[in-house]
This record gives sequence, C-alpha cells and structure tokens, in this order.
Amino acid sequence: MKDITLKEIANKLGISITTVSKALKNYPDVSEKTKKAVIELAQTLHYTPNSFAVNLRTKESKTIGLIIPEVMHHFFSNVINAIIDEAEKNGYLVIILQSSETLALEKKQVELLINKRVDGIIMSLSNESNYDEHIKGIINRNIPFVMFDKIAKLTTCSKVIIDDQKAAFNATQHLIDNGCKKIAHIRGPLNPQNSIDRYIGYKKALEKNNIPFDSKLIYTCEKVTFEEGKYFAEQIIKEHPEVDGIFAITDLVAVGALAYFNENNIKVPEQVAIIGFSNWFMSQVITPKLSTIDQPSHEMGIVSFNLLLEEMNCRKEDMPFKPRTVELETALIVRESSMKKLS
Repeated sequence: MKDITLKEIANKLGISITTVSKALKNYPDVSEKTKKAVIELAQTLHYTPNSFAVNLRTKESKTIGLIIPEVMHHFFSNVINAIIDEAEKNGYLVIILQSSETLALEKKQVELLINKRVDGIIMSLSNESNYDEHIKGIINRNIPFVMFDKIAKLTTCSKVIIDDQKAAFNATQHLIDNGCKKIAHIRGPLNPQNSIDRYIGYKKALEKNNIPFDSKLIYTCEKVTFEEGKYFAEQIIKEHPEVDGIFAITDLVAVGALAYFNENNIKVPEQVAIIGFSNWFMSQVITPKLSTIDQPSHEMGIVSFNLLLEEMNCRKEDMPFKPRTVELETALIVRESSMKKLS
C-alpha cells in the first residue's frame, strides 16, 4: 500500500491541505466538525505523518546512534539496555551498530549515522581506533557526542569512564594482600586506553609492594576472548610455574584461564589465584566463583545518554555546551578464586 498524503485527505473532504494539517494538529481556528471529519478519515485511510518531512521542519530526527565493539558482551549489553530505556523515556529511538573491534567498520558506521542525520552519537571505541579522522569529523560537524568506557583522551567531547588505573591497582593489590608474590597479567591489546590504564595500575601495585616488574609475565590478547584466556593460562604454567596469581583484563579472559586450570587439576586459588574485571554474570556461577572488579555498566549507560541529551538540548536552544567527563566508581568483589589461606 502506498502512503496516504495530506493532499489526498484534503481532496476527499473538499478542503485545503492547510486545513487538514491544522486539524490534525488541533489548531483552534479549525471547527470541531472539520477536525472530527479529518481525524476519522485519516484513521480510516491509516494515514501516518511523513517523518522525513517532520524532521526537515524540526531539524530533529529523534534518533541517536550507538556504536559499540561487541553486542554480546555482558558489559555492553547492560549499557545498551540502559541507553534504550533512557532514550525511550525521552522520545528517542536508538540505532545500534557493532564495530566488531575494527577501525574500518567503525568508520563506515560513523559515516552512516552522519548521513542518517542522527541527533547525537554515543560510542565506545574499537580496539583499533583512537583520535582518528572519523572521530574528528563528528566533532567538526558539531554533532552531540559522548564516549564511554573505551575513549580517546584527545577528543574534546563528553566522556563517561571509570578510573581503570585505580581499579586495576586494587585488583592486583588484593592478590598481593592474599599472599601472591609472582603475579602475571593477561592484558588487552596495546591501543585501547582502558587496556593501557589497567596495565599501568597493575605495574603500580607491584611497585608499591616492592615486587620487581617482569615483562615476561605480561601476556597480550588480540581479541580479548575466552580462548585466549585458556591459551595464556597454559603458557603461564609452562613458562612460569612459580606464578601464584593472575590479573586478567576482563572476566571473559579470566574464566578462560580458570577453565584451563579446572581441566588440568590446577587448584584455584591454592596454587594460582585469579581476579578478573567487569563483574560479568558468569563470574558468579562458575567454580570457584571469580573475584572481579565491578564496573557499573547500567549506570554508565544512563549517564552517557543523559549527557548526550543535555548537549542535544543545548544545541537545539542555541545555548553553549561545555563537554565534561563523568567518572563512575568501581568496587572490588571478592569471591573464592582469589582467597588463599595465609599462613
């Protein structure tokens, strides 16, 4: 069925297009009889307003774009749900795109959202991305823009983050406090800022406790997967059997390491203590239960959307907006995987 237009309704009723438009908008200078006739015919013909035309008039699409590295990741799925809920409350639809941790796809997705004339963009960068031209393009076009979790520090936009260095320091310090003296770190790729900061936090904890840093105890993920966790756990045991603690970049990697240890009768935490990062739901149901850093994903989604909404409203009213960074608190969650019995 073709879309019904205002002109067709006007022709059927023998009135002007302007009168039809005013009747549908409940203008006071249109009689109640005419309003009733217009509304009834519009409903009968299943008339819906042309959203593109409305957007041209209001200069709003009432849509925002959300680009994330992974849809299936527990952390990002929580963020998505929070953003969708907040957007719906405020009359916005969300276009969700997954970069799959690749710069090339992320660039295409940014271009798509710009061409769709979204009112704003929320993004967590892919592992390959940084302060690249496509990010500068968003800023240069004055499109309201918020980064969360994986950010580019040089980008002038609002950001929602945690203190990754502090959280990683606390995770590593917890292992030290529970008797670990040789701690390996399964880190993320070299580029993302949160991966860098968690690595720095790990090193700072060693330094504070006078534990020599050993670069051979650093294992670098490419994709940050369960399989890499298993693989690196095997490498750690083969190359450094004296390791008694592991801090993993995410819970998914930590669960992979834990699976390897369980399959090979290596006792956790008695032989090797493990702590992850993000408080993934699986961390509570595996054996032993995984110690971790709780990352407030739902709150991050809420704050990200509301920062974007604030900027969109400022731009709509031609008011100045100063980007700001909101830092959310993390918490150390202690479970069975790291609680050694100290002698």
